[in-house]
Amino acid sequence: MFSPRKSTVFLRECLPLLEQSNYKTITTMTTNADSLHDLLEALAAGNQSVDSVRETITSMISPQTAANANGSVRIDLQRQDRCGYPEVIYAPGKTDEALQAAFQTLLTAGQNCLATRCSIEQGTFLNAAYPESIYDEQARTVRINKIEKSNGRVVVVTAGTSDRPVGLEALETLRWMNVDAGLLMDVGVAGPQRFLNEKHQLDNCDAVVVVAGMEGALPSVVAGWLSCPVIAVPTSVGYGAAFGGVAALLGMLNSCAANVAVVNIDAGFKAGYLAGMIAQGQYEK
Repeated sequence: MFSPRKSTVFLRECLPLLEQSNYKTITTMTTNADSLHDLLEALAAGNQSVDSVRETITSMISPQTAANANGSVRIDLQRQDRCGYPEVIYAPGKTDEALQAAFQTLLTAGQNCLATRCSIEQGTFLNAAYPESIYDEQARTVRINKIEKSNGRVVVVTAGTSDRPVGLEALETLRWMNVDAGLLMDVGVAGPQRFLNEKHQLDNCDAVVVVAGMEGALPSVVAGWLSCPVIAVPTSVGYGAAFGGVAALLGMLNSCAANVAVVNIDAGFKAGYLAGMIAQGQYEK
């Protein structure tokens, strides 16, 4: 049987693991109940010390979600372990306090921070609250890199300067992921020599992001020169029959180039994220 004295010692030693100031942590045991039962039986029998059990319990307890005081923000702290990268904060509709709570939770856990689609007011607020942050007004992103390690190579290519905001969102996403990323702008198909003069910049890329509006032809042209995946991003740039990016989306989905994959309209973040996963995956094998 588990003695009262040992129970008291055990609880006194282990309960502090569940305490966090300012945040309420929801935890789960990442092993099965039998393992925990065996561990407690070994402690009760005197086969393990309180210190060794405490160490094992620490490894078994894994914080999943950290919530702020009123429960309005719940950050998935395990996403980095499950998916390779931390949770990203989508800024529209969030108060300044919610954005700051999300950033602070990630920083406390030692994880990189990225907020996308920030208004000027939101971006300015976060940049003032965290002077170490990088705020790109055109990309509408704010990021903090707690972990600095560069793996993989990706270049973001835009058809026109009007596509720049979406391209920059992809670029900032890649930098948040610690990918070596470059930017090649205004090389659309209306002046085909422009890309040909610069395509050497794509040598040795693990993936390339191509951002284009209008008819959306550039990804197919770029992909025909490359042996790596091309992530195509249709933008809402264009006149009436462009239908807010639908024409570019359909053109890209019908690309004859086999190495082209397509994301949603204006989805610079998604394109950057996928390209970053491809690039870093080359170095983790």
